[in-house]
Amino acid sequence: MAEPAGIVLTEVGKTFVGRGRTVEALKDVSLECPPGSFTALIGPSGCGKSTVLRLSLGLETADTGTIRIAGQSPRDATAGGLTGVAFQDSALMPWRTVRRNVALPLEVLGRSTAESDAHISGLIEMVGLAGYENSLPGELSGGMRQRVAIARSLVTHPQVLFLDEPFGALDQILRRQMNVELQRIWNETGSTALLVTHGIDEAVFLADRVVVMHSGPGRVVDIVDIPFERPRTTELFSDPRFHVLTDRIAEILHGK
Repeated sequence: MAEPAGIVLTEVGKTFVGRGRTVEALKDVSLECPPGSFTALIGPSGCGKSTVLRLSLGLETADTGTIRIAGQSPRDATAGGLTGVAFQDSALMPWRTVRRNVALPLEVLGRSTAESDAHISGLIEMVGLAGYENSLPGELSGGMRQRVAIARSLVTHPQVLFLDEPFGALDQILRRQMNVELQRIWNETGSTALLVTHGIDEAVFLADRVVVMHSGPGRVVDIVDIPFERPRTTELFSDPRFHVLTDRIAEILHGK
């Protein structure tokens, strides 16, 4: 795998117009995610967190400012397979097996899936689904489907991994287990990760730093560095230092 690439947003703005209403989703958002880092974006609904991801993936175009992924435009980086993404909805093709779902981005990019057989098998094993290669999504639990989605997001050897509430639909116990698994997977791949989440606990557990956003318009109001060593275990959720940080971020979110 190539060396991880960084993410750089510089004074990014985005306004949506529709049905007689204008919404300034983002204003002057600047953010730098160093290569190999794990950054979490947190903020209230409507603050522009997911818009940042969509712009960074080239799914939308910024009105003002610039975004660079490994020095490239978002669309060029995505077209070159430098980025991977996992959303809250696993969005698996119900008629495709686990293996064929994981292979899908390679097909979209016109790459040989046969030459990537060993890589696909390795990813399925990495996310803990060895033995389920030929299962259909309907035969899997919600957590297992999200594991497939994460494996799929890694199949192009992405330098940058975008995660938009990947565990938002899971219960708290399973979500924490998946947080531990995601940390392990990210550590093994060495990619740069940008996570959007509503969960303060999740952000503090996973990230090197937490970027707090406010709405009206969406903007960055603070960045909190996370000091905990890796690997992090579920015991961290009970650590008093952990709760000091989550309380501090909650205060920032509420404008205190």
